[in-house]
Amino acid sequence: MNALSTDADSLRSRRRRAPVRRRRNLHARLRQIRSCSPRRFAAGRPGRRRLTVALLCGLWPALAPAADGLREPRAFDRLRVYRPAPPLPESYRAEDWPCFLGPRHTPVSDERGVLKDWGPNGPPLIWAMEKGESYASPAIGGRFLVYPHRIGDEVLVECLEPTTGRRYWQFRYSTTYSDRYGYGNGPRATPVMDHDRVFVYSAQGVLYCLQLADGRLLWKKDLAEEYKVPQDFFGTATSPLLWNDRLIINVGAPKGPCVIALDKKTGRVLWESGDRWGPSYATPVPATIHGRPTVFVFAGGESRPPTGGLLSLDPRTGRIDFRFPWRSRSYESVNASCPLVIGQRVFVSATYQTGSALLEVQRDFRHRVVWTTDEVGLHWNVPIHRDGYLYAYDGRNEPDAALVCVELKTGRVVRREVLQWEDEVRIGDTVQKVTMSPFRGWLLQVDGGCLSLGEWGHLLWLDLTPQRFRIVRRAWLFAARETWTPPVLSHGLLYICQNTRDVLNKTPPRLLCYSLRPPQPTTSEAGSQGDPSDE
Repeated sequence: MNALSTDADSLRSRRRRAPVRRRRNLHARLRQIRSCSPRRFAAGRPGRRRLTVALLCGLWPALAPAADGLREPRAFDRLRVYRPAPPLPESYRAEDWPCFLGPRHTPVSDERGVLKDWGPNGPPLIWAMEKGESYASPAIGGRFLVYPHRIGDEVLVECLEPTTGRRYWQFRYSTTYSDRYGYGNGPRATPVMDHDRVFVYSAQGVLYCLQLADGRLLWKKDLAEEYKVPQDFFGTATSPLLWNDRLIINVGAPKGPCVIALDKKTGRVLWESGDRWGPSYATPVPATIHGRPTVFVFAGGESRPPTGGLLSLDPRTGRIDFRFPWRSRSYESVNASCPLVIGQRVFVSATYQTGSALLEVQRDFRHRVVWTTDEVGLHWNVPIHRDGYLYAYDGRNEPDAALVCVELKTGRVVRREVLQWEDEVRIGDTVQKVTMSPFRGWLLQVDGGCLSLGEWGHLLWLDLTPQRFRIVRRAWLFAARETWTPPVLSHGLLYICQNTRDVLNKTPPRLLCYSLRPPQPTTSEAGSQGDPSDE
């Protein structure tokens, strides 16, 4: 009770001293406190008065901000917690994952000390959140995890505590998006985190800027309406790129602009660039080429005739250095795999009978084609580069998918293999063996090895060399299709999106958090490790 009255008295005093432009907000806050005060119920029924006061006194600490200004995260009905996350060892090297494909804009993690020895059930499951439709990845920074998904006619942008899954806040916006090809109707783009804000791009081309601490809307722009961009094959899927003080987006307006830059604080347009090529499903990638900042945009969506390719531009001004046309001749095709920058070279790839190309950016910022090949076409995954070789999942559809190793210098495919194994599945009272594969999977290079997430929910730990592909560990996390979202690793926790219902266990779509943190030694183990007599 003292907290309520003290806060109200303080606000009254501040309201008298505040400038006119702030008095309205303070007055609204004072009315809110009065409405919560138990004194409001003094004239109510005596039997209910005592219960109301007790409830308010108990709820007030949870509703009030914490000492650092943040409201404490709370459990909610769609969250299930399985076990607490183990602590991170001091020797573990951790990092945030604040945007699509993380801080390096490639499927490469810099974390060290991850758990590599896990059984057929996979790493320990920490928590799971039942979710709606979404192909987006979670974005993680510090104490926050932000994830958008659609339930009914609303998209829920949820901010969670990464280690527990408890929720800080929820922001909602309505949507009428309907996929023309029958795929999910939820968001595609991954949120982008800044220091104190997060940017969310909807499937209908609306960009929202939210305050990270509480989810308050700071500004929004309907880019599809502003630039008259029609709905593409699968909606808006490219994620914005945060570069210094600006957001760079492949908006793909008819007859231009192709790319725009917005002021991250206000949403004001800073520059527009390009008069051709529509919005792709790839995300712009930053680089430093010959000491100068550069952004590569792999553009190309729905158009007749189909057009698209790689743009190299200056993120400060939007000036285009070069264009490299690279797009299928098929109308129903898209560019979806993000460019991969390797030194002064950049790799692009597409399916639909397109292939791959490696370009070299020269000192005058013209480009030279190093090689092209029609033997490898990546649908939406991005390759990893290791010791002069590229590793990726080639193929447009499940039946023609294979893991490949490509020599970076020449473009020669030195190894191609369809990873396969047998899994046992129970259907009713019958146990059957089925041949499974990652099909079109994702690779995530980490700690000397490689994690692979297959599109039927298989998690693999791989040892990849030009001579062999070896499965070191394998687990079937769930039997659900459309596992097309790349895995996210941050601070020893692995986040995986189950995008459809599990056909065997019937679990609904979920955001899953697994622990790759090494287990802590027991007291007896710690004592024996420090005993000189064991040496």
